Amino acid sequence: MKSLLKVIQLYKNEKKLLEIASKNNREAQRLLFDMYAPKMLSVCRYYIKDMQHAEEVMLNGFFKVFSHLKSFRAEGSFEGWIRSIMVRECISFLRKQKHVEFSFEEVDFNKDSTNNIQIEIDVAQIQQLIDTLPEGYKMVFIMYAIEGYKHHEIASLLNITEGTSKSQLFKARSLLQKKINELNKTSYGTK
Repeated sequence: MKSLLKVIQLYKNEKKLLEIASKNNREAQRLLFDMYAPKMLSVCRYYIKDMQHAEEVMLNGFFKVFSHLKSFRAEGSFEGWIRSIMVRECISFLRKQKHVEFSFEEVDFNKDSTNNIQIEIDVAQIQQLIDTLPEGYKMVFIMYAIEGYKHHEIASLLNITEGTSKSQLFKARSLLQKKINELNKTSYGTK
């Protein structure tokens, strides 16, 4: 028990923990995994509906994190660096599954697409609604609305144009709003 307390005290400084983990210290890597796995599983789950596949992608992501830990330059947050690896792993997984399609039809962005959504929905319901989106819409929506990527970054990561990214986001928002409005009508007993 005493040695465990020493380990915890030794690794209070994340920079020191990263330095030790980069030397393939399994205990330090386990501590990093324990610190970040719940958040990263959540990130993977945004993109991948099936929990087992999301866990598998997260584990593959952590393998890459630990394999490339020496290349982390501390120019941003470590969590952000891990998160970007997880997003790329999710995209790669979905491409291999051939679930990702992007529609290339023109969209009128001037249409009224205000977000006047007034309904109380819990996080699980929101995730379920997002899960019903076509994969292309879903990926762009998550990357833009949840992860905070810009359209040019999304376009680069997904090998699509910025216009396609904007179109996918517009369609995702419209479809989500429609689904929420339907849920809203149902919850008020008008359907």
